[in-house]
Amino acid sequence: MEFPGAYADRGVFVCFEGGEGGGKSTQARLLAERLEAAGHRVLLTREPGGTEVGQRLRDIVLSPETGDLADRTEVLLYAADKAEHVETVVLPALARGEVVITDRYVDSTLAYQGAGRGLGTTGVEQVARWATGDLRPHLTVLLDLPPADGLGRFEGRDRIEGQGLEFHERVRESFRDLAAADPDHYLVLDARGAVEEIAAAIHDRLAPLLEGAT
Repeated sequence: MEFPGAYADRGVFVCFEGGEGGGKSTQARLLAERLEAAGHRVLLTREPGGTEVGQRLRDIVLSPETGDLADRTEVLLYAADKAEHVETVVLPALARGEVVITDRYVDSTLAYQGAGRGLGTTGVEQVARWATGDLRPHLTVLLDLPPADGLGRFEGRDRIEGQGLEFHERVRESFRDLAAADPDHYLVLDARGAVEEIAAAIHDRLAPLLEGAT
């Protein structure tokens, strides 16, 4: 099954992706603050957990107390979060002409469950694209970082962060492959760079897409 992709004709949809410890949340927040200061209407959100239902699902999939889950169960839980998030948060905001910035989206499912868990991308992508109505970001920012560097940036680890290094290497490679396959819609940056320089590069790449977005 092929997914041609659907891009919203109102608003701007921006996604931050990458492995652990790459600064996605920081850069998403900085971008939102910069755009708001410039007069844009911005919605900053995340997956999983961007809705009340999503927060409950986030607790399940990330809490170490959950223990082991069947890999397909994990995919379906993330898909449920995405379906609720897109339907109740992302699409309404885009329809209002807002800039929607999400910390993680479909690529994370493809990378973590498809590649990391070894399920392959075909079936996982079918589920994730169906759950999101095949809505694609206008721009995906991939903050690339060697897993050994990212995992060393924090002490406590959730269920996903606690996977072995080989798991996270597969995840990184998958993210890079996704970006390489569609360079027009991706910006790949070395997450080891200075925070301010990364933020400036993101804004510069996004600027042409912001014309007409208020």
